[in-house]
Amino acid sequence: MFIASSMEKKNNKKLAPDYVAGFVDGEGCFGLQFRKDVRHERLGSPIYYSWKAQFMITARKDEQELFERIKSFFGCGSIYKELDCEIHYCVANVDDLKNVISSFFKKHQLQGKKKQDFILWAEAIDIISRNKKIKVNSQKGIKGFSKNNWNPEDLYRLLELHSEMQKYKSKRPQGLKHIKVARKLITE
Repeated sequence: MFIASSMEKKNNKKLAPDYVAGFVDGEGCFGLQFRKDVRHERLGSPIYYSWKAQFMITARKDEQELFERIKSFFGCGSIYKELDCEIHYCVANVDDLKNVISSFFKKHQLQGKKKQDFILWAEAIDIISRNKKIKVNSQKGIKGFSKNNWNPEDLYRLLELHSEMQKYKSKRPQGLKHIKVARKLITE
C-alpha cells in the first residue's frame, strides 16, 4: 500500500483563490501590446500590426510545481522557462483572458496599483474580444482567411488604455516600440 508523504498531499491540495490573487498581486503582470508581425514567407514581406494581450506570472525557476498548480487552478495557459533562471506562466488566448482570468480577478480583487492596472486591462480585453478575428470564406476543405473589422473608437480607446496602463508598469521602453505606428495608422 502506498502512503503519500505530507509534502505530496500538500502539493496536490487545490490552491485557495485568495492565495492566487495575492501571488499575482506580487508577481503577476497584465500586458497589452501593439505588435508588429512580418510575414517573411510572402512576397514583399507584408507587415501586419495587431493588439495582443496577455496575463503572466514570473518567478524563479524553482517555482515549477507552484506554476503547475496555478495552471491547473485556471485550467488554461502555458508554462515556459526563460534564461535558465526564470519561469513564466502565461495566458494569451483572448477567450481564456476574458472568460477565465478577467472573470476571476473581478471576483477576487487585487490591491493597490495592480488593481488599477487590471481594471484598465480588463476593459482592453473586452474590446479585443468583441473585435477578434472572424473567418471569412471558410468551408470544409477550404481554409479561407481571417480578418478584423475594428471599430475606430475601440482602436482609440485601446491606445488610451495602453497609455494609462504605463503608470502602473516598470519603466521598460520596449513596451512602447510600435505605439507611434498605431497612432499614425488610426489617424490615416
